[in-house]
Amino acid sequence: MALPLSDLLLLGSGEKKLAACVLLLLLELFMEGADAASPTQADIDNHLELGKDFLARGQLSDALTHYHAAVEGDPNNYLTLFKRGTVYLALGKTRFAIQDFNRVLELKPDFTAARSQRGTVHMKSGDYDNALLDFEYVLGEEPQNALVQEHYSRLRPAKEQWQLVQHLLNNNDEQNAIGMITQLLEISPWSVAFRQARSDAYLKTNDPLSAIADLRQVNRLSQDSTEGHYNIAKLLYTIGHATNALKEIRECLKFDPEHKLCFPFYKKLRKVEKQLVTAETAREEKQAAECIIAGEAVLKHEPEETMIRYEAHKLLCSCYTTDEQYVKALSHCKQALEIMKDAQLYCDRAEALLGSEMYDDAIHDYQAALEIDENNSRAKEGIQKAKKLQKQAERRDYYKILGVKRNASKQEIVKAYRKAAQKWHPDNFKDDEKKVAEKKFIDIAAAKEVLTDPEKRRQFDNGEDPLDPESNQHGFRGADPFAHFQHGSPFQFKFHFN
Repeated sequence: MALPLSDLLLLGSGEKKLAACVLLLLLELFMEGADAASPTQADIDNHLELGKDFLARGQLSDALTHYHAAVEGDPNNYLTLFKRGTVYLALGKTRFAIQDFNRVLELKPDFTAARSQRGTVHMKSGDYDNALLDFEYVLGEEPQNALVQEHYSRLRPAKEQWQLVQHLLNNNDEQNAIGMITQLLEISPWSVAFRQARSDAYLKTNDPLSAIADLRQVNRLSQDSTEGHYNIAKLLYTIGHATNALKEIRECLKFDPEHKLCFPFYKKLRKVEKQLVTAETAREEKQAAECIIAGEAVLKHEPEETMIRYEAHKLLCSCYTTDEQYVKALSHCKQALEIMKDAQLYCDRAEALLGSEMYDDAIHDYQAALEIDENNSRAKEGIQKAKKLQKQAERRDYYKILGVKRNASKQEIVKAYRKAAQKWHPDNFKDDEKKVAEKKFIDIAAAKEVLTDPEKRRQFDNGEDPLDPESNQHGFRGADPFAHFQHGSPFQFKFHFN
């Protein structure tokens, strides 16, 4: 027979007696603390009153806190459980609402209000069989219950429609299935099965953004699972939304910082997203070299043909064009267009083709952009520009005359002008060579005049020659742009190139 702890103090050595004293003291303190923590009926009533007050003001989370406390104080009070279940239901926390209503009906099986509420949860969750059972019981007790009658009348048609949806999905008729699932979700907005099915159907019909929207609801209804966040992040990444994918994967790591799928994906995603943002920022700021470095880094980190590579190819198409590396630009434009046809991308490639003096091909790409977006102003303006540049190519190209890139700065243009003028100054030549030099020198002077004047350079870049005497534009018709050379010999003076 076991002895009371107090009797053990009379037995054994002094060390055993001391240990028993300590144990007895701790036990007594624990019991006192437990007694102090036990809520009184007054405490429970106070929590119920506060919960009711917060509920009346629409502050559901605060109401739930007090109903929690009341249930903990009296876990077998079916009315308190019912009130908490109702708040759970209002907050969309279906799993917890069902648990409370189940417990209520264990304590009081004939409580039809709880059974009606549980049936509503089953219906909104798409569990039509259990919803039918609950509503049939309620109507047996309360045949005039109009709300339950309305719910009950919708269940069997909805159940048959879900069976039809599954048949359509099995036969790859996703488009019609999507419409029917959308109707079912009006009755059952909390159905994980319905939303997952519609998400899968959206993916098969190439509508990933709608699929992601449904997956977010699936994850919320599943209480924010790490797997759900991971799947959403992967899908966002696949369609090229690296920044949003990074946000989603961080949500996964909040639940489990060492998650076996989320953590390694996070490390890769962080690098890719950083380089994409860097490339995009550099492109907007016309920092072509920085954009190219970042874009190429993205391709290195992501070897698979995903929309992430598309985003990188698209950026490199634009930035290599800005840097006048047209061969590389055209290669990346082509690879991006093989992944997805896009009006702006066609315009980007057209710009690279213009830089390569492939005017007919550029016009063709601008027209392809208009086939995708008939209101694309960039493409419309691009066609006109390409035609002007094509015509201009038959005349002088001031950039070629000075040997500078089309994005050269004014300082670079002046430097190139001085170098070319020194080389082709007519005083350095005789006889027939002097005539060639005179022509070259006139072109060099004209190039400097146009390219160092912002307005004239803009006109030239748009396919117009502001010094063309045959031009009908800007009042130049009939004007002689070289009149300042025509008063006697233009080459009797000396230039100083310091």
